[in-house]
Amino acid sequence: MIDALQTTERPGEAFEVQWRQAVKRRVVFVLTAITLWGLVVQARLVWLQVIQHDYYVTTALNQQRRRVTVNAARGDILDRHAQVLATSAEGTAITADPSEVEDPAGTAAQLCAALRDCSPKERANFVTQLSRNKEFVWLRRWRAVSSEQLERVRTLALAGITFTAEPGRYYPNGSLAAHLLGFVGADNEGLGGLEQAYNQQVGGQPGEFLVQRDGKQAMQTLVEVAPVPGATLELTIDRDLQYFTERELEAAVKDHDAKGGTAIVMDPRNGEILAMASYPGFNPNTPGLATEDARRNRATQDVYEPGSTFKIVTASAAIEEGVLKATDLIDCNPGVITFPGRKPITEAKGHNYGLIPFEDVIVKSSNIGAIKAGLRVGAERMIRFVHRFGFGELIGADFTGQSRGIVYPLDQINDSTLASMSMGYNVSVTPLQMATAASAVANGGTLYAPHVVAAIVRDGKRDVVPPKVLRQAITQETASTVTTFMEGVVDRGTAKAAQMDRYQVAGKTGTAQQLVGGHYANQYNSSFVGFVPSRNPVFTILVVIDNPRQGGHYGGEVAAPVFKRIADAALRQVGVPATIRPIPPIVVTASDERVVPSQVLPTVIPVMTPVGDRKVMPDVRGLAARDAVRALGAMGLSVRLRGSGFVSAQTPEAGRLVDSGEVSVLDLRRMLSDAAKSSGGKEQ
Repeated sequence: MIDALQTTERPGEAFEVQWRQAVKRRVVFVLTAITLWGLVVQARLVWLQVIQHDYYVTTALNQQRRRVTVNAARGDILDRHAQVLATSAEGTAITADPSEVEDPAGTAAQLCAALRDCSPKERANFVTQLSRNKEFVWLRRWRAVSSEQLERVRTLALAGITFTAEPGRYYPNGSLAAHLLGFVGADNEGLGGLEQAYNQQVGGQPGEFLVQRDGKQAMQTLVEVAPVPGATLELTIDRDLQYFTERELEAAVKDHDAKGGTAIVMDPRNGEILAMASYPGFNPNTPGLATEDARRNRATQDVYEPGSTFKIVTASAAIEEGVLKATDLIDCNPGVITFPGRKPITEAKGHNYGLIPFEDVIVKSSNIGAIKAGLRVGAERMIRFVHRFGFGELIGADFTGQSRGIVYPLDQINDSTLASMSMGYNVSVTPLQMATAASAVANGGTLYAPHVVAAIVRDGKRDVVPPKVLRQAITQETASTVTTFMEGVVDRGTAKAAQMDRYQVAGKTGTAQQLVGGHYANQYNSSFVGFVPSRNPVFTILVVIDNPRQGGHYGGEVAAPVFKRIADAALRQVGVPATIRPIPPIVVTASDERVVPSQVLPTVIPVMTPVGDRKVMPDVRGLAARDAVRALGAMGLSVRLRGSGFVSAQTPEAGRLVDSGEVSVLDLRRMLSDAAKSSGGKEQ
């Protein structure tokens, strides 16, 4: 019974076979699934770790770190006394990582709310920048962000908004010399002035920083390539003299309700620019607030018809070519001259100077006399001298945007245009060109290239920039004669307002109508150019006032007084000894007699005795410098002075035969003693 029961409960063989097959299928399925899963995982690992390895490494690195290019600190710009005119400072700029910004418009709105001075244009720019597919963008550069604004933005802790240290340009003197210095753009590139002309030297080499971060946003900055600071520029500019010049120019423009003005102070002995001013001005720390007109350097970029200041070129050509001598008479009657196809040319203020010596043509600034002199010189020779003096060319490498001016070619010059050129029309010049030409007369005929960079300092090495001689414009003899003419302009001509109590001045006025719409209008450029002291010049000074509308418009009444004030400040600053009425010293005799001041010798102009084509050198000892120079200049001698005061010694000696153009050297002393008087003027 039991055996039968046991036999009945045991499954049949068919069931076992079926069960075993089912289990086997399940095991095979599971094993197959596990195998397939393993293959998929392995394939995925191969895809991620082998095929896509570089992509994911790059993506990870981009999330963890980024490279930022950082501008180098620009080199300093210094004046001639090492006073800082431009330097580099470091500030904090507002930047962003757009990849972390989820809502660009919302972030821009919060950012502007914190800044409180966003314009609609800037806010739209923020949205654009924050929407870019980049890890780094600039939002506000450091010069446009105050410390209070930075603090408010930091407090917001906006996702993706970062802060980056940034070197920038700072001009500690504000608008001083702004046109000469130029300014720097947001990308650390020089824009205008010396910043642009010397950008390669001053700009330095940018560096590269590696910014790393972890999951907690902890930051670490590593320097991969250090920025290389730029070179330092040492200028010929005198900061104090630049200030005096700008102050007096601004005052003149405002006093005469003028459109603008230019003033240049130059050392005629080497072409160094000591001051260069344009008005209106601007602040290079915030150049975007200024108009394009205010940022223009009038001294190098503006061209104008110089008017009568250009007559020094006409006079130089006539004297140099032997066409006229100082004493030759020119008939200016009847005060008007006509040429076919144009209005008659008249003298200023309706004058008729009649028959006058050539010297007085310049002294009185006679248009008719200058025209007749120019016609005698002729077009070919006149154009040659115009180019000799540097007009129609770029004369200085330190000035960006410099104009060449306008000089018409010889084949376009007829008698009418030559007449206009002779009195300073039909030729356009820059103020810098005019000052450079006058400096050539001042220094004895040598045309120097004007320059403002004295040296470049890099890595402790100072490379001096030497003066550059362009050419010999005129001979020393011609320069001396024209200087005498220009002294007469100040002493007894159109520029009496430029006279100085203690210094002899040589100069020339200019009053030129402006072309407006192709026609000469009732608008003027009023100018004066001169040098001082006239026979040992230290400064050449040019002043141009654009369209004065009150207080007169003639160069002698508008520009000459500005020259005088600038010259007075410059001469006092440098300590140039007086050449007129010098302070007498106290002379002590060898005995115990009481001390008495020396007495001034009476002014007796010596007589020049001709011997054939030559002349006898007079005795000018004891004469004041001005009287001696006038006497010898009338003989055609080129005079060079040493010292100041009265003539104590001379070369050549009195009684020697001399030729025109010969150089006479006069030694000056403050005052001659009584013993000197008793010995014919020679000091014992």
